[in-house]
Amino acid sequence: MSQAHPTMQDVAREAGVSHQTVSRVLNDHPHVSPKARAAVEAAIAELGYRRNTAARSLVTRRSQTIGVLGSEMGAFGPANTLLGVQQAARDAGYFVSIAGLREVTPESIADAVGHFQDQSVDGIVVVVPHPGTLETLRGLRAGVPVVAVGTRGEPGIAGVRVDQEQGARDAVEHLLGLGHRSIGHLAGPSGWIDAEARDAGWRAALAEAGVEVEGAWRREGDWTAAGGYEAGLALADDVASQAPGAPTALFAANDQMALGVLRALHERGVSVPETVSVVGFDDVPEAGYYIPPLTTVRQDFEELGRRALAILVAEIEGAPEPAGRETAGAGATGPGPAGLGQPGLGQPGLGQPGLGQPGLSQPGLRCRPWARSSRRS
Repeated sequence: MSQAHPTMQDVAREAGVSHQTVSRVLNDHPHVSPKARAAVEAAIAELGYRRNTAARSLVTRRSQTIGVLGSEMGAFGPANTLLGVQQAARDAGYFVSIAGLREVTPESIADAVGHFQDQSVDGIVVVVPHPGTLETLRGLRAGVPVVAVGTRGEPGIAGVRVDQEQGARDAVEHLLGLGHRSIGHLAGPSGWIDAEARDAGWRAALAEAGVEVEGAWRREGDWTAAGGYEAGLALADDVASQAPGAPTALFAANDQMALGVLRALHERGVSVPETVSVVGFDDVPEAGYYIPPLTTVRQDFEELGRRALAILVAEIEGAPEPAGRETAGAGATGPGPAGLGQPGLGQPGLGQPGLGQPGLSQPGLRCRPWARSSRRS
């Protein structure tokens, strides 16, 4: 015979408190004494009590489920953003239903939203970093709150993002500060919000420094190390032949492409950083173990996911919205030669800008020891 699951009344009896007190603890109500809260939590642990989600849904008329619409979920950024959403959802008492898109089309987005509607989700987080996503969502009537990661949002669709353009400017300004005047860019693929913003930051930083952007070395990659490798071979050939516009430094739009570039330059005998300096973006965990270790721009994808979930839950539950729709780290964590800070400083922080206000928080530049000034003769 199977043992009956413990009920809220069992918890109240074990803790020596009322049924209402147990309910307040479960709902994180502030008006519970520390002694009563501790007794209830101990009773829950002792009995192995778990909330009856179905019963709760009948009372709240909510499914306690969040839909997450994503693409490229195997990539570092989307995968870690999803992890942040899942952790925050669990902490807030919500389940997560995931719909991954192999191809980002209006039809696939509409089909995924319809799937979520069939599940009666309470809200949707969108991690699809393409400009057309918002346009498609505008034409759909989801019927629940929607938060789009990587965008400023618009009426009816909230947004949360890292200021990618400012992060790119930080990277390029770092290289300018080392004395470089010829700084190339290995861009992400066209049609990606982040790629376009980082490209804009590269252009803006060069223009503000009085460096001619037209004619600067630029290639478009595909976010992969393989794509970076192919671009790196082309870069090595241009450097070796002293082709017009051949750069002394390169800003790669993500760390995976930077890895491919480093491999290609090494194979062609182009020394980093003595001949060409390289800076990436994202600060993947392996960045410090590249050869040489990679200077990169840090952004906290998990925090981005947590912020998106917090905004969504606030809209679902009618609570005050948490401050800040942009999130990023600021500062440096290495002994870089440009005086960017001491190790351990610049931990990820949270800006508090309003919706769609750019430039109020930046990813932090993670400076590795090797990124020193180097110029070709």
